[in-house]
Amino acid sequence: MSAAPDPRAAARAVDSLRRGWPVTIGSGDAALSAYAVETGDAGGLQAFDPDGGASLLLSAGRAATLKLTNQAAAATPDGPVQIARALWLDFDLATALANPRLDLQTPLKGPFRAEPVTEPDLAATLLQLARVAGLLPAFFVLPGGKPDFTPDDLTALEAPANLRIAARARLPVSAAEDSEIIAFRGPGGDEHVALIIGQPDGNPPLVRLHSECLTGDVLGSLKCDCGPQLHAAIHAMSDAGWGILLYLRQEGRGIGLINKLRAYSLQDQGFDTVDANTRLGFAIDARDFGIAARMLELIGQRRIRLLTNNPAKVDTLRAQGVDVVERIAHQLPPNPYNERYLATKRDRTGHQL
Repeated sequence: MSAAPDPRAAARAVDSLRRGWPVTIGSGDAALSAYAVETGDAGGLQAFDPDGGASLLLSAGRAATLKLTNQAAAATPDGPVQIARALWLDFDLATALANPRLDLQTPLKGPFRAEPVTEPDLAATLLQLARVAGLLPAFFVLPGGKPDFTPDDLTALEAPANLRIAARARLPVSAAEDSEIIAFRGPGGDEHVALIIGQPDGNPPLVRLHSECLTGDVLGSLKCDCGPQLHAAIHAMSDAGWGILLYLRQEGRGIGLINKLRAYSLQDQGFDTVDANTRLGFAIDARDFGIAARMLELIGQRRIRLLTNNPAKVDTLRAQGVDVVERIAHQLPPNPYNERYLATKRDRTGHQL
């Protein structure tokens, strides 16, 4: 009998990646050892792979950008592509292959040869682990090793069902003095927040799913519409009598703050938000709105009016058993800095602006 999934094992693997330590993923008799490019260095790679035989694992989106794979293989941007090791593929070159910021600065050597992916399922999970850790999806990999975690462990780490209420308190805010804040925590230490505005009145609450945006929510960035959307949503809930703001800690559409800033840098080079994410090697949108459904379940509200322009939020909540009785558009005027961003959301990610 296989052991029950252990989210703590996946959390330890995340910590190891951030510290520049190798990890090994295993399932059944298969195992794959990995050394993250972003947090590693040449000395660490030498210790991990003294014989110089480790292949380079990238995501398909990143590999397609580098012309290292065909378009069929790149159909899933966050799927695995494996590059055979060559004498000239050292740590510095691997860093240049992993980080799109260096694309215009580092003349790429080669040729490079894509090879069959060693343990495709394990390799795909490694790329997911990089996203959870907020790192670029690039590893040196070797078959074998003693497993530190399994794919099921990572699934358990991210499973919305494991989310629990950790704390709650009264929190008057400027637009709604009669408010309560509820904090939720998952097994990996991830924290999400709900702001309950007003008191239940027998009607479905007005609900907004708002993904964390440090630059927009806190610093007032004009590159997106996140900050204005956040504050307008709170005002709309106050005007409606009661509502629930679900603040999801999924910065940068789920790729993390540092990778979002890398995407901003690519936007400065002319790429839109979709192409910037895939050029980094991530899915176009890596958020999990099932977390919001779990938060609503714990709050005890399964029938809502949803304030959103994103049909994917409606579909996910309904699939998780939330009765979305109405979708209400949440449109704010553009500014000269975010016009292209809003057009990309409309034209390439299906937002109904």
